[in-house]
Amino acid sequence: MKTPLLFLTMLCAAVSFSQETIKQDSLKTVTVEGSRKGIKKSLNVTANTTLVTSKELLKAACCNLAESFETNPSIDVNFSDALTGTKQIKMLGLTSPYILITEENVPSVRGASQAYGMSFTPGTWVESIQITKGAGSVVNGFESISGQINTELIKPIGDIPLFVNAYGDSGSRFELNTHFNKKVSDKWATSLFVHGNARVAKNDMNDDGFMDNPLGKQLNVVNRWQYANPESGWVSFLNVRYMNDEKQTGQLDFNPDRDKLTTNFWGSEINTERLDFSSKVGYVFKDMPYQSIGFQNAFSNHNQQSYFGLNQYNIKQQSYYSNLIFNSIISNTMHKFATGLNFTYDKYAEFVNLADVSRIDNSVGAFFEYTFDDNDKFSYILGGRMDYHNRLGVFFTPRLHVKYNPWEKAVLRFSAGRGKRAANIFAENQNLFASSRVFSVLDTNGKIYGLDAEIAWNYGLSFTQNFMFFGMKADTTIDFYRTDFQNQAVVDVMNSSQQVLFYNLDGKSYANSLQLDFNLEIIKHLNLRTAYKYYDIATDYISGSFQRPLQAKHRFFGNVEYATHIVEKGKQWKFDFTWNWLGKQQLPNTATNPHHDRLPNFSPSFSTMNAQITRTFSSTFEIYVGGENIGNYTQHKAVLGAENPFGPTFDTSIVYAPVFGQMYYAGLRFKIK
Repeated sequence: MKTPLLFLTMLCAAVSFSQETIKQDSLKTVTVEGSRKGIKKSLNVTANTTLVTSKELLKAACCNLAESFETNPSIDVNFSDALTGTKQIKMLGLTSPYILITEENVPSVRGASQAYGMSFTPGTWVESIQITKGAGSVVNGFESISGQINTELIKPIGDIPLFVNAYGDSGSRFELNTHFNKKVSDKWATSLFVHGNARVAKNDMNDDGFMDNPLGKQLNVVNRWQYANPESGWVSFLNVRYMNDEKQTGQLDFNPDRDKLTTNFWGSEINTERLDFSSKVGYVFKDMPYQSIGFQNAFSNHNQQSYFGLNQYNIKQQSYYSNLIFNSIISNTMHKFATGLNFTYDKYAEFVNLADVSRIDNSVGAFFEYTFDDNDKFSYILGGRMDYHNRLGVFFTPRLHVKYNPWEKAVLRFSAGRGKRAANIFAENQNLFASSRVFSVLDTNGKIYGLDAEIAWNYGLSFTQNFMFFGMKADTTIDFYRTDFQNQAVVDVMNSSQQVLFYNLDGKSYANSLQLDFNLEIIKHLNLRTAYKYYDIATDYISGSFQRPLQAKHRFFGNVEYATHIVEKGKQWKFDFTWNWLGKQQLPNTATNPHHDRLPNFSPSFSTMNAQITRTFSSTFEIYVGGENIGNYTQHKAVLGAENPFGPTFDTSIVYAPVFGQMYYAGLRFKIK
């Protein structure tokens, strides 16, 4: 079996010699083994990168990737609508389409998967997450604008033979994760991850006649193979994955067998089937360990069939991605470089209310990234890439990251870069289908739905200082980033409550983000993490300049974690508490609605609290209990026009706060080492 598997891996090729090595050579995202911190920030890494470890992911009910950032102040987590329970993430105040989201440095959540793709990666599969603010590396493409989130899955060679995680909550959601791992030989290892979840009961805590969360079920399976031969220098990965996800939401009395696409009761179904294949092959030159070559390939088939009341939306995306990377040095290891070629192909079969808006996108590009590091105080990464895209044309993408250590335990960073992308206006704004709004694209001369490409520049400055505070370890960070759009596909819900308009930016659109962090080890095993964030985000709309809707200008974050000393046989208690406060948010225009379906211009401020307690009985078994939204704060009117869902004022997309009240959960983890 070994020879055919290796031949197939190389033939379908994909990687560099290991994602970690590529990442270190490009953005120098180095992890420090032995640290027990859940979130790590290195003073020696050039880019402003935060490493979230698996330890941090265990602190909350992070059932999928979108729910993995509740205890991390770098990412904002919000609900996208009042029906689907989907959580939307933002970085620097900008939504996920402006973030390059990759899995082991292969673009993953993009195009058709933008709305729900973050929920397709179970949290237990994740080994670590790297969050890079600002312009990302040119090695990974040209689309990154506000930052990059890269997920590393658990590697077969380092995994344990068996892991089981069972979860259930008061919202009738249940999950089971099982990981099986086998060392086939001293060079080969394979893992099989099986995930299943279901929500089996209807909940309507606000008594508006609509389910607060969808009924649903998901089956998610991945088989990973890893080969590593230190003697020859060859390494490879091979992944095959299948996912099927079904959601049903709407009115409590909605029955899809009877009421689908009728006006009996309002309802929605979102059914997604996805198949992924990826491979990575890399070679480290035996006599030159600083030199390597890698080849990544990935294929995905994403098929979503859905309807929202009387609105139908179907999209099928077939994608192929290929990346060839060569890493080496110039003269000595102070001067490193990465260069290569990549290719992307996306075929969209997309239908909006039976209107065919299908298209094919493809691009080919070449990149070069130079890294200087004096191994003391100063380093920088200067990169550029040239791409040809059949809709975006020929364009150049520059990126720069600079790091300087002015004194002990301090680091100053600067970054700047340009990003360009094709906005998938329907896939990225599916929450608006669950409304009575009429979709109108005002521009017709562009090559993407009649619109032009989105282009933005991002600039950022960051300073971190570690110090002792009355004998206790502490650190503080201040970040400021600005994103300036040269062009943007404007999504206008400010002009009228009966329409959503799409058009090219005519004027200014910018996002300013300021974040202050203060972290303190109060006593041993008791840690405090705090953050304040200020956002100034505005866009020129047809009807005037407004703050970005559903984005709080002011946010506070606090997290306290405590763990007892580990006693015999690994017994331990762990406690975690998170508090979030959000200031007022600009709400979409509802002035044209009748009085009872109008909302104020701004939402009220509010706070939420989450907590978890974990009891570890041994190194192989633990249980956990927790709660989300313990204060039971919910949005007063989450569904406009709920009494007449087929009327002109119906809208489920104006969500600024939790819809579901208190939620409590429990689970267990079992391992065989």
